[in-house]
Amino acid sequence: MPKVILITGTSTGLGVATAVQAAQAGHTVYATMRNTQKRGTLDAAAQVAGVSLNVLQLDVQDADSVNAAVDTVIAEQGHIDVLINNAGMGYVRSLEQAEETDIQKILDINYTGVTRCIKAVMPHMRKARAGHVINISSVGGLVGQPFNEIYCGAKFAVEGLTEAMASYITPAFGIHFTAVEPGGIASEFANTVLEQVEQTGGMLEDEYLPILQKYIAGSQNRQETGIYQTADEVAAIVMKVMGSEHPPVRTRTSEWSEDFSKLKTGLDPDGLKQQSLVAEQFLK
Repeated sequence: MPKVILITGTSTGLGVATAVQAAQAGHTVYATMRNTQKRGTLDAAAQVAGVSLNVLQLDVQDADSVNAAVDTVIAEQGHIDVLINNAGMGYVRSLEQAEETDIQKILDINYTGVTRCIKAVMPHMRKARAGHVINISSVGGLVGQPFNEIYCGAKFAVEGLTEAMASYITPAFGIHFTAVEPGGIASEFANTVLEQVEQTGGMLEDEYLPILQKYIAGSQNRQETGIYQTADEVAAIVMKVMGSEHPPVRTRTSEWSEDFSKLKTGLDPDGLKQQSLVAEQFLK
């Protein structure tokens, strides 16, 4: 059955791939981004695929912007079936080195922005007694990794948010929550990391430098391990989750991500056992 889908962060990568695949599947897609002047990649992908998308401005750091986008979709469609919280930002630097403004920005985009979007759609989904919130998380939301503690902390928060809301909102109102956990999206990882490090003050000549250099150098080797998927591959998992009659609370997107996080997820891969246990402990 066709659904009305609202997706954040659709100017590049996974957001573009997910918006296009959803439209190809016959859904009504509202693709959003902070700056609609940067919609060129999205428009080009939609044209190649032969699909039509509704593009809206939505800045996850601005509650008024989020609410305005949701209000527009409700005014035009009457409901929102699926919210895909995809907007996010990486950050590679030790906590000790990080500027306070950078810390707040990473947390605001990757976690608080997710809460703003969920809060905006919840009244409409609750009224409909249906809906699905899909949060694009990461294996970094399950396993802490070098120089990613601030990013991982934000993604751990998204995981907790997803679990907690699924524990009582799903059984009470029929609204599902899923965290999708990729290992990584294919890109020139080392170049991306170096660019981000330079933008936030460059490589500092301190005791962390040799460890950071080892981390960046190793990124080339990790390219061969299966850690990275294409945006289309991850988007296909998002589409599978969205079409599930009984969606998981969490899911990895590749064999690599399953293996990497198996010590954390092995006893309850989809999170549904934990969901049931929490509901039993607190709501019965």
